[in-house]
Amino acid sequence: MQPRRAVAAVIATAAITVLTTAALTSSVGAKAPPHRATPLARLSLAQLSGQRIIYAYAGLNPPRTLIARIREGEAAGVIFFAPNIASTAQLRATVAQLQAANAASPVRAPLLMLVDQEGGLVNRLAGAPTLSEKQIGASANGEAVAAHAGASAARNLASAGITVDLAPVLDVFRAPGNFIDEDQRSYSMNPAVVADLGGAFISELQRGGVAATAKHFPGLGAASASQNTDQVPVTLNVSLATLRAVDELPYQSAIAAGVKLIMLSWAVYPTLDPHLPAGMSPTIIGGELRGRLHFQGVTITDSIGAGALARFGGYAQRAALAAQAGADLIICAVTNPADNTPTEGIEALDGIAAAIADHRLGRTMVEQADQLVIAFRAQP
Repeated sequence: MQPRRAVAAVIATAAITVLTTAALTSSVGAKAPPHRATPLARLSLAQLSGQRIIYAYAGLNPPRTLIARIREGEAAGVIFFAPNIASTAQLRATVAQLQAANAASPVRAPLLMLVDQEGGLVNRLAGAPTLSEKQIGASANGEAVAAHAGASAARNLASAGITVDLAPVLDVFRAPGNFIDEDQRSYSMNPAVVADLGGAFISELQRGGVAATAKHFPGLGAASASQNTDQVPVTLNVSLATLRAVDELPYQSAIAAGVKLIMLSWAVYPTLDPHLPAGMSPTIIGGELRGRLHFQGVTITDSIGAGALARFGGYAQRAALAAQAGADLIICAVTNPADNTPTEGIEALDGIAAAIADHRLGRTMVEQADQLVIAFRAQP
């Protein structure tokens, strides 16, 4: 597979095509009215920075501050949690409202609409997939069951206008009841099984028109029950040989299956980077994921409000570090969904804009990431 910069020109062409297209069809079928071309060079710092931001909010109704940011072209997408969803019909109407606001923005590629729909205990929208990953892994014909889970998840999510599923989990759990296994979020303790089942889920989910997200790179399977990155800083002392042979193996299958997004974990992996969590590490994003595994899709962080990031300052500082490391999209949410507001995303946007303004983050790097995200938004 070609290195990322070898496809930069192709991505740039796709992005400019998206920006200059006279009309775009959103994920819920509405067509945007014709508009004048808006090359990235004409976007403000806030708009450039906003192409990295996934917003969250509390309750059933999107707040006016979020709608305003979307209309200004300062958003890449929105993530929905259980408190945002009353029914498929309600969510579909909310998605349509958000996409309509986006149609007035300078960058009118459809917004990304994201949920965590893993199956089992981690489902935001009622319905498929109903089985947990662990249940699928224990099935007699796991690969067929995983494929069915992916296909049924796609039908369920697409019916509500969702374009990105933050699944499957590709963590290879080490011990029963550990952080990933306690909620049955891992297919198996066998990396080959995780690779096969994850690949089957990804292929069928994306065949159904919903982008898959493999997570949490390079792997949280070694985390104990108390090592929850949502709550506390986590360091996983896994040897490089084990990390690559066990934890990263399923990602090779996911990349071969054409997975659209990969989510970085917030744990620290001293064998790769002794100081920074994966989602803030250029060594892990650029070296391990992009360089060694040749992933050319979209990188996305876990929620920026995670307790694991307490020592890295506020949301502005965290977002700037993640963007500098090579994270294309940043989920701006907190641990308790009832506490989500657009403020987290606004602060993250301001942090990225400040980093561009004072040259901690090069504009060329920003535009390359934005081009990749905008092209993906056009055809998720």
